[in-house]
Amino acid sequence: MTELMELYNMVISGHVVTREEAASLIDMPIDELTEAADNIRKHFCGNKFDLCTIINGKSGKCPENCKFCAQSAFYDTNIREFPLVDEDTIVNAAVYNAKKGVKRFSIVTSGRRLSKDEINQICNDIKKIKESCNISVCGSFGLLDDDDFNALKKAGVERIHNNLETSAGYFDNVCTTHKYSDKINAILAARDAGLDICSGGIMGLGESFMDRIDMVIELRNLGIKSIPVNMLNPIKGTPLFENQKLTNDEMCRTVAIFRFLIPDGFIRLAGGRGLLPDKGKRCFMSGANAAITGDMLTTSGISVDTDLELLKKLGYEI
Repeated sequence: MTELMELYNMVISGHVVTREEAASLIDMPIDELTEAADNIRKHFCGNKFDLCTIINGKSGKCPENCKFCAQSAFYDTNIREFPLVDEDTIVNAAVYNAKKGVKRFSIVTSGRRLSKDEINQICNDIKKIKESCNISVCGSFGLLDDDDFNALKKAGVERIHNNLETSAGYFDNVCTTHKYSDKINAILAARDAGLDICSGGIMGLGESFMDRIDMVIELRNLGIKSIPVNMLNPIKGTPLFENQKLTNDEMCRTVAIFRFLIPDGFIRLAGGRGLLPDKGKRCFMSGANAAITGDMLTTSGISVDTDLELLKKLGYEI
């Protein structure tokens, strides 16, 4: 029996993969690795697929210097900037996606955090969404405090999104205007408010495979089961514009290793998926079982109808 199959059988039996064991997967044959990861997904999750959409609720002028981000005020990226959008825009978008069959809708805003007045406005918008359609509401509103998360929970938010982006050891290479610990503290505060957590990172920032593994082990230690896997889309004007785009093989390997580390989670293809030649199809056969569909924040995505057709062909159930 190969080393890969030994580890596969251990995972199926309930073993928690160690950092060293995950590192051994970096050099495993890609086809064997992805097949094993997909079988782990089938064993623990069946064919359930979690599909969500996002709306850019507030764009640009962010005071943080995240080197990948088109919305940072530190960089000239010529994106469209606007304040918090009005209630009708948010509610109509949620209703549209609910009618399409999407079960989860997330409001994403730029900036370090929303102000108290903006939190109040968002809470009112969310209450209106819950009155208008049957869809789960998520939010990505920055580094909020306990009171904010409690208010959002009361309004009807079910899940908070806050990406770690990368490992603790690599984070300072990506952002210096806030700390990795600020991210962790916000996640803990949201969890204490009774909110589910969605957190992952961006692949292709210049990090190593071990940085990716360390990030997912941190997420696992936090009990997080929804892990977005973004692929860097190099934006002109940002410091990472010259970074080389990842290959399909590297993304599939990344997804597969994450599946070994969190066997029962939702490994979610997110931003950058449209750069892949097959729009993520191979990743959905390598352990991924969730995705963000539709447009991203400042870049175009893949239509809901296109994704639904693909997922049906792959045998998934939304």
